[in-house]
Amino acid sequence: MVTSPNESFRRLRGQQSPAEFAALVRRAAREIGETVACDARYIGRVEAGEIRCPNYAYERVFLHMFPGRTLSDLGFSPRESVRGRGPNRFAPVPALPSPAPPSSEESDVLRRAFISGGSATVAAATLGFTLPRRPGAHRRAGEAEADAVEAAVRQIRLLDDRHGADGLHRRAAEPLRTAYALLDAGTTRQSTADRLHAGAGELAISVGWLAHDSRRFGEARSHYAEALATARVSGDAALEAHAFCNTAFLARDAGRPREAVRAAQAGQRAARSVGSARLSCLLTLREAAGWAGLGDRPGCEEALGRAHTLFGRGTSDADPEWMSFFGEAELEALEAGCWSSLGEFGRAARHARRASNLQDPHFARNVALYTAQLADDLARAGVPDEAAAAGEQVLDLLPQVQSSRVAAMLSSTAVALLPHQRSPRVAGFLSRHSAL
Repeated sequence: MVTSPNESFRRLRGQQSPAEFAALVRRAAREIGETVACDARYIGRVEAGEIRCPNYAYERVFLHMFPGRTLSDLGFSPRESVRGRGPNRFAPVPALPSPAPPSSEESDVLRRAFISGGSATVAAATLGFTLPRRPGAHRRAGEAEADAVEAAVRQIRLLDDRHGADGLHRRAAEPLRTAYALLDAGTTRQSTADRLHAGAGELAISVGWLAHDSRRFGEARSHYAEALATARVSGDAALEAHAFCNTAFLARDAGRPREAVRAAQAGQRAARSVGSARLSCLLTLREAAGWAGLGDRPGCEEALGRAHTLFGRGTSDADPEWMSFFGEAELEALEAGCWSSLGEFGRAARHARRASNLQDPHFARNVALYTAQLADDLARAGVPDEAAAAGEQVLDLLPQVQSSRVAAMLSSTAVALLPHQRSPRVAGFLSRHSAL
């Protein structure tokens, strides 16, 4: 099919570059509580006519940016005229490509593949893996499907480490539905069923984390509960501990510190049979954060002491695969968060600085997160110029990292620095931040 350029949309961009216009789209999305991962490539696809109708999230953002105009005014075709049509309707659609937003046509392919396909067909369409054909009318999941689910979990984590959650969590929901459809289809062996339960549970946690980091707390809570239920059904203590760990983290972020303490303690009980000191350490740090949120300094300090003891025991073969991110840098960052919650910002900044310096550059999202935490702690500790310098480092990372958590922390820092805007260093940071 030959596409026609969207001249109307191109005129709206005016003299701005595609990247500059994409930044305005992301800013408009934040104004209405929407999350889109718009970049110059997406703007180029729209202007080239490749995206004939935006998905619903982009529709809301565009209509917010240009009030009084319709999609037709913006050069788009009616949704009903493009859905399910075109020669690429049944082309393979990878579930987790680069975090560019899907068009409505792509989303429709995923939905239809899930609804109409057998287990192997669905996994191939939504997870992006080529799976063997299964004979017979009733297809059961086998080792290939279990491999695909596990690979999807790793792929999501890799993309999150590199780019952050924004723009990724909607794509990742489709493989999650597929994983549970594979469980419903049944398996050929118990060992396969165990792998699928564990894989589906870990996938639920991964998708929940993407929602969590994108500040969609209700959605994250639902996914974590789904993972916990899966763990209980399959008797998987490691999965249960992981689900409680993320639930505790979410509770703290959502302003429910007592729930954070209870969830972290439940996770520690589940972790006892796993035999991983690092897993127990992380859960104890989650407990410490809950005590800090409650303003209970003795409780927080006692939990931090236990966490350091557990961390000192080192790594082991029992450490879960998902804990690859957890090292000394994360330990320092989580302790920084505790002291920040207790109002000791100078002490928090020292730990945040260590976290930032220790972090492996491969984890770009965490580098940005720790540096944003440092900037905020420095601003509140009364060191505005150093805070602005750290904030500018985060701004340099934003083109490759898309995380609502990082963006929210940076906005908080900007507000804290407003009284110091006469400082050239602070003024420079505030100007750059405002431009984004």
